[in-house]
Amino acid sequence: MPYWRLSGFYFLYFATIGVLIPYWGLYLREIGFSATEIGQLMALLLATKIVAPNLWGWIADYSGRYMRVVRIAAFLSAIIYLGVYLGQGFWWLAAVMTGFSFFWNASLPQMEATTLNYLGPDGHRYGRVRLWGSIGFIILVLLLGPVVDSHGPAAILPVLAVLLLLIWLITLVIPERRGLPRGPGAASLAGLLRRREVLAFLISCLLMQASHAPLYTFFSIYLDGYHYSKTVIGALWAFGVVCEIGVFLVMHRIHLRIRVVTLLATSFVFTAIRWALIAFYPEQLPVMIFSQGLHAITFGVYHAAAIQLIHQFFHGPHQHRGQALYSSLSFGVGGSLGSLYAGYAWTSVGPLWTFLTAAATAVIAFVLVVAFVRPVATGSTWAPAVE
Repeated sequence: MPYWRLSGFYFLYFATIGVLIPYWGLYLREIGFSATEIGQLMALLLATKIVAPNLWGWIADYSGRYMRVVRIAAFLSAIIYLGVYLGQGFWWLAAVMTGFSFFWNASLPQMEATTLNYLGPDGHRYGRVRLWGSIGFIILVLLLGPVVDSHGPAAILPVLAVLLLLIWLITLVIPERRGLPRGPGAASLAGLLRRREVLAFLISCLLMQASHAPLYTFFSIYLDGYHYSKTVIGALWAFGVVCEIGVFLVMHRIHLRIRVVTLLATSFVFTAIRWALIAFYPEQLPVMIFSQGLHAITFGVYHAAAIQLIHQFFHGPHQHRGQALYSSLSFGVGGSLGSLYAGYAWTSVGPLWTFLTAAATAVIAFVLVVAFVRPVATGSTWAPAVE
């Protein structure tokens, strides 16, 4: 397995997210956009995940050349992003963000499936590869905090350009890896989607990402309103991801003791707690540190569990489309709807109720998982989840 090349992709991809999530909203506010407009633009960034992963997943499955698809998508995202230097109007930036993210969002689901194909029966060790994405996020967040404090949010523009170029370059050295062949027990994709536990799982993931939208869109702006410096804001983001890394390092051991569905349900409970803490105690730095520490569970445990369930439900010939479907429904539909809601709610009902509504959304996701997603695997032995 090309461990360092796969890890390098995750490092660069999530380093890009480490620029976009904490600082892009600040940049949009600096050039004059309102909270509602920021919410709309961030929704566009996520909305392309509704279409792009499925379209590119279909192209990858049809051609059988998954890495070629990733390389083309990475190259086009880097080229289109350069449009941010040509204008700052709402509709121009909306077009650029839609175009660049349409190709950028196509890369990750294909790489997730490729990584799991390389891991094979050692899929529970996925976290050892994925943790490098968290490290990339941390490094960029910490480095850019003081830079944005001293030079303003516009300093992130060339950083993003370089990162997108590097993502394309590293895809050129990752070899192709074929998916697993269709086995005699493989079900059709439509048949999988009709299964109650699969549908409930996907809807719960959609709700989970919708609940995260206020954090991803407005957390930095929220803290800035309470006079936190950009350096402290960046450090809080980084601390959350440090805790996430700790989970990825031990997740393969946790899987040996706790059912993956239990881990998923637990992550929803702690997500609701996290949003409530942010809603009620934003001025309390120790509480914000603790809430960011919960990122270990609300993202680290959640994502590792979700990826394992996707790998179970959509194994064999459906791996790439399963990853694409997970990405489009959760990060795409859930993230874009959540960002739109957050943008309007931020100005109409205020941050308190915006985060409390997010907490309620996580509770609904918990109920769905507990009620409908049966525990299909225990320990390191993963029971087949197709009929």
